[in-house]
Amino acid sequence: MPTRRKAPLWALRTPIPAQTGRILGVTSVVLVLAAWCVCSYVMVGEADNRRPLVPYFYLPAPDQVVKALIYLIYEQDLFGSIRVSALRIIYALTLSVAVAFPLGLLMASFEVVNRFFDPLIAPLRYLPITAFIPLLILWFGIDEQQKVAFLFLGTVVYLLPAVVDAIRAVPDEMVQTAYTLGASKFQAIYSVLIPAALPQIFDGFRVMNAIAWTYIILAEMVNAKSGIGYLIFQAGQRNKTEWLFAGILVVGVIGILTDVAIRGMNRLLFAWREVDA
Repeated sequence: MPTRRKAPLWALRTPIPAQTGRILGVTSVVLVLAAWCVCSYVMVGEADNRRPLVPYFYLPAPDQVVKALIYLIYEQDLFGSIRVSALRIIYALTLSVAVAFPLGLLMASFEVVNRFFDPLIAPLRYLPITAFIPLLILWFGIDEQQKVAFLFLGTVVYLLPAVVDAIRAVPDEMVQTAYTLGASKFQAIYSVLIPAALPQIFDGFRVMNAIAWTYIILAEMVNAKSGIGYLIFQAGQRNKTEWLFAGILVVGVIGILTDVAIRGMNRLLFAWREVDA
């Protein structure tokens, strides 16, 4: 029986073994940590004026970041700040889904709806969301409504096109088959278009999650009293670089964990897609 030849690692657009992928991922992290340690712990200069390769003000040492993280947990209520930020994101994403899903469904299903709304919505994708902060302050003040509105605006302009693209990606043959079997127009929508597009729409939630955790830093810079973005902003105001690094790492870890959770839910809810693939 002939043996199957392994594809070379540098083959164009060719998957590599899972174990090799894990090794490469771990290696990249180890190399970054090693470079960080070299910059922080390798001392240069004269004996009476020893200093790290990169000054701590610009790049705090790993142990300083760990100490800052412990301080933020016990002295600055880091977990409470994470909870506040998460609630703001949940509220905003809920509003985004409530608006983007039905509107995107109608725009993708009926060209007359698309032609009406597209000239109003399309320009928003090319405008910097931060430019809306003064306007949102004018409309909603500087309290919670403004922060949720900012996160909503930052996510809905990306979720809406994702919903439209997912609905349009459903093969027209499926809709015609539903018509052949006697389905009405709206029966074809909720029995064919929505179920077939949901996996791709759910994939868009991963992007929305990443965008929301990026924008939460900006949202909480305006009159915030709590939140992970507020802690990071305070760290910058006090020149606490180790706090900044600790806060950024926390946001990164939260983003990764929530992304893994969304992917797990996707596989659980749409296991049939994995089988088809």
